[in-house]
Amino acid sequence: MIRLLEEALDETSFGGKAVQLGHALRAGLPVPPGVALAHEAVERIAGGEAALFASVAGRLPRGARFAVRSSAVGEDSAGASFAGQHATVLGVRTEEALRDAIVRVHASGRDPSALAYRRKLGLGGAPRMGVVVQALVHAEVAGVLFSRDPLSGEDVRTVEASWGLGEAVVAGLVTPDRYRIARGGRVLEKHAGEKDLAIRWSESGDGTEEHAIDDHRVEAHCLDEAMLLALDALCTRCEAHFGGSQDLEFAFADGALHLLQRRAITRG
Repeated sequence: MIRLLEEALDETSFGGKAVQLGHALRAGLPVPPGVALAHEAVERIAGGEAALFASVAGRLPRGARFAVRSSAVGEDSAGASFAGQHATVLGVRTEEALRDAIVRVHASGRDPSALAYRRKLGLGGAPRMGVVVQALVHAEVAGVLFSRDPLSGEDVRTVEASWGLGEAVVAGLVTPDRYRIARGGRVLEKHAGEKDLAIRWSESGDGTEEHAIDDHRVEAHCLDEAMLLALDALCTRCEAHFGGSQDLEFAFADGALHLLQRRAITRG
């Protein structure tokens, strides 16, 4: 019920997000390491089973910070992304915060909006919520990349990015930079956003904090040509391995590009 992320093979137990990240790790893609919890394990931990939680905590390095993400059965599938429906908890450091994060992610599967989304897609039965616990990348820049325009379907990479953790982009806290890139990395368009804050992990405890961005960086492009080329190359590798369209979440830290999540582009 608890596996290293690269050992998570069964979507009916670990959910789509964990299995796809495991596939990516086995393919040599730059995914942060972590563990996957099957939905049965999450249910039991949420119910207060201390011994099983201790087994999870014992697999993680002490003193590190983690991202705790949902991996519900059916999530990140070709027909249902569940993007924004389930909780993600960032900056988890202590065992108490880890337990609370798992419980919170589990509960988010039963949030009214998530249940309404399930009904919209015709998904019956109770939610089965797996969980991914990954090392949290101390991102200098992060964002999302689509292998084609998600609205028009045009065969052009589209990127949105901002300073700090990607939560600022995903949660709509800033107006991100936007880029359109041809296959091969040639920049077709770029528009600077208004990125006046960054989300970073808390240095003093669990969780994250908002940091004001210096005035001269608010409307400065956060991705340079080399970073855009690296994103195009990562997208090409994902296309070759997974096939089809790609909806990626990424982060740059210390000059290295990390793949945080991968799913197919969906309309729903």
